[in-house]
Amino acid sequence: MATHDDRSTKTSAFTDETAYSSGVHHFDDGTQSYDSKTKSFDNSGYTPLTTSSVVDTRDDDLFDDERTPFRWTAGPDIGLLVLRAVLGGVFVLHGLQKVFGMFGGPGIDGFAQFLEKSGFREARILAWVTGVTELAGGGLLVLGLFTPLAAAGLLAVMANVIAMKYRGGFFAPNGVELELVLAAAAFGVLFAGPGRAALDYNRSWFRHPVLSGFLCLLIGGGGAAVTLLVFR
Repeated sequence: MATHDDRSTKTSAFTDETAYSSGVHHFDDGTQSYDSKTKSFDNSGYTPLTTSSVVDTRDDDLFDDERTPFRWTAGPDIGLLVLRAVLGGVFVLHGLQKVFGMFGGPGIDGFAQFLEKSGFREARILAWVTGVTELAGGGLLVLGLFTPLAAAGLLAVMANVIAMKYRGGFFAPNGVELELVLAAAAFGVLFAGPGRAALDYNRSWFRHPVLSGFLCLLIGGGGAAVTLLVFR
């Protein structure tokens, strides 16, 4: 077993090193021993160390993180702002059509009749739920407030519309082309978040977009499933 000279006064960062007359050394293995005949240590298993190779653990810089910190860029924020404004604006207009009959819309009564002819029960309640979801969800998207929940609600509405219209093919006006694009945009905002130009900036769901996206997706998916399986 290796031993040390207790008279040594200078040590390096390694616990099994000490200073001898020949310089600072460290053990390559644990087989070195003190030779009682020659009154000296066996240095054959030692490797000399230069002063520059000894690590000074007192240097606080060893614990500094030298990686470049992540910085926001304006590109994604501008893109998400435009996407939210356009997507939310489209749903606000559709909500105004359904709830108030504006812009040539059917209003609650007309929309309820459409849902009833499409095979839905409690059509008037569903008309109110759909209209308010589009109106409120679109407005929240424009503001960037409660963005994951708003996007999930709009995605649920589009899922129901696609389930109703998919037999008409892909291309508009009878197909699901427009609805699929709107659903994809809502899905993108759900997981990408609102960007910094939003009232949600620095809130908990803003800092954890994937987790909040999955949770709100479960809520929206549950609402869409209940509408299709219970009310139709």
